Amino acid sequence: MRAASAAIVLAAVLGLAGCAAPPGPAPVSPEAAAAARALPEMRRFGPPAPLPPGRANAEMAVDFLDLTMRLESGAALPVFTRFEQPVTIALKGAATPIFESELDRLVDRLRREARIDIRRTDGSDASITVEAVRRADLDRVVPSAACFVLPRAIGWDDFQGNARQSGLNWADLRTRETATIFIPADISPQEVRDCLHEETAQALGPVNDLFRLEDSIFNDDNMHGVLTGFDMLMLRAAYDPALRSGMTREDVAQRVPRILARLNPGGEAVRSRAVSPSPPEWRNAITAALSPGRGIGQRRAASLRALDLAQSEGWQDTRLGLSLLTAGRLSSGRDGVFALETFFKAGRVYGARPATAVHAANVGIQIAAFALVAGDYDTVLRLTETHIPAARRAENAALLGDLLMVRAAALDARGERAKAAEIRGDGFGWARYGLRSDMDVLRRAAEIAALTPTPQEGT
Repeated sequence: MRAASAAIVLAAVLGLAGCAAPPGPAPVSPEAAAAARALPEMRRFGPPAPLPPGRANAEMAVDFLDLTMRLESGAALPVFTRFEQPVTIALKGAATPIFESELDRLVDRLRREARIDIRRTDGSDASITVEAVRRADLDRVVPSAACFVLPRAIGWDDFQGNARQSGLNWADLRTRETATIFIPADISPQEVRDCLHEETAQALGPVNDLFRLEDSIFNDDNMHGVLTGFDMLMLRAAYDPALRSGMTREDVAQRVPRILARLNPGGEAVRSRAVSPSPPEWRNAITAALSPGRGIGQRRAASLRALDLAQSEGWQDTRLGLSLLTAGRLSSGRDGVFALETFFKAGRVYGARPATAVHAANVGIQIAAFALVAGDYDTVLRLTETHIPAARRAENAALLGDLLMVRAAALDARGERAKAAEIRGDGFGWARYGLRSDMDVLRRAAEIAALTPTPQEGT
């Protein structure tokens, strides 16, 4: 299940206490509404360029077992399961054209990279059905989920009529025969794509999420929106001939090291890092901090608790980075100095490894916003130049759009109008993919523009 994301890019820019008076939300004028019709064409990503997994096979074997043999609740699954027949996948409901194009792109990747025998179908007897529903309907029934997958064929009307009916427990499976994915139809193209990637992958293989994973979509930090090289390796291993449905954890544990050695020989030479569990206290705290349904005070307190626990554990991985970034975001409107300090620390954690480049970019946009408010345009340009490639590689259009628009604002302030207009137009195009509406794009642009200091009279 993909969690409803609370980690919205530029969450800090509207509350930069300690740097400047926080601007209010920028309203969209009638002129801006007309400008929406003049926005550039929505940008789309080309061929994917995922990084290959860079960790030790021994380390990833532990990840494989935790991803496939345990649920998000922590409950152990009795046996390993997968589809034992060729997989078909179909769309149903109010699916928009973006569902069609992104599903085709995903199926192509699964066939090429994970070597799974999967294809599109229009039939009602598909192995996996993706049903598009209204966002409001999904929120009413499962308010904590952005989208989710169930291990059986079931329509939305049937599910919402009785969400507690039998046959929906992954632990009851002995093999996989059908699955249903529910995704809101009225969300951004990027959100549709992210849901398709994570929920289809979970329908096929891993059913768990692990906060410790730096290079995976199977992490509730939502940093990776598309399947990574690690994810494709996990899926390929899940469908290796050496495994089959019904195997126990011990059976799988005996076979996975040999499977990974064969599929990823380079991982045999990499030194394995110690795998430390995430204590329930930390998981509960960070989950509360990332829950948009809670009050900001509760979330801030939870983020500080998560940060204290992460530091006491001595972590130097993504869990510390997420704790720092979340605490900074939730403190920015109250304590800008503390927020900026935690962003710098998070940047150092995330900047240590190539696999966390997109994580570092999510920190970099926050620091760039502070720099823009302070009028430090050289720092804005340096940060955006550093992080734009990572956002592009990770196919995070919302983040890419923000980085480009912040860069354009800095160039405008330096008097480089033509260059700023070109970059801002590119940012608009990516923002149209990453945000839910053209009005949201214009609001975001107005918010970013409002961060630039107004020249004082006589200066």
